[in-house]
Amino acid sequence: MGGLSFFMKLLLRFPLFMLGLAAIFTATGCNTHSKKNYVPEVVRFFLEAAPNDGFASATLPVSGVQIAINNKPVILEVDIVSVQLAKSDMGQFLFFQLTPEASRDLYRMTGNNQGHRLVLAINGKPVGARLIDRPFSTGSIATFAEIPDEMLPELVKNINATCADLQKEIAKN
Repeated sequence: MGGLSFFMKLLLRFPLFMLGLAAIFTATGCNTHSKKNYVPEVVRFFLEAAPNDGFASATLPVSGVQIAINNKPVILEVDIVSVQLAKSDMGQFLFFQLTPEASRDLYRMTGNNQGHRLVLAINGKPVGARLIDRPFSTGSIATFAEIPDEMLPELVKNINATCADLQKEIAKN
């Protein structure tokens, strides 16, 4: 599997979940008579693996930083309520707000994994990493993404629309 992309490896490991995700997007599309006015974005966070436990390698696109990660995501797109674009002295970053259940899981996970990183992947491509320097107690994740600044507003719009549709589908079931 050395020649396969990160997304393909993920797809091979989690085919039923990906099939279910495709069904949600298809079902959502079938329930409306108009086309979606956004591009669906699959957002996931992966935990950096402990030394000698890495199952996959994520390489960030600009910095080239390689991070060994567990192949099972710790935060899925269904765990995200919204994302905002924010600014700091270091530039623009993404601020993800999670569901209450995911917030509790995030707090426990970050409390137990300080010193590791959370790797942000969008559509199967790693684009950012955030050091776990403390337990994340607010139910949110702030992270920089190695994506050109001019692309971020559209990305945020698409992620929010995708997450809103997924939350509506979850509420129906």
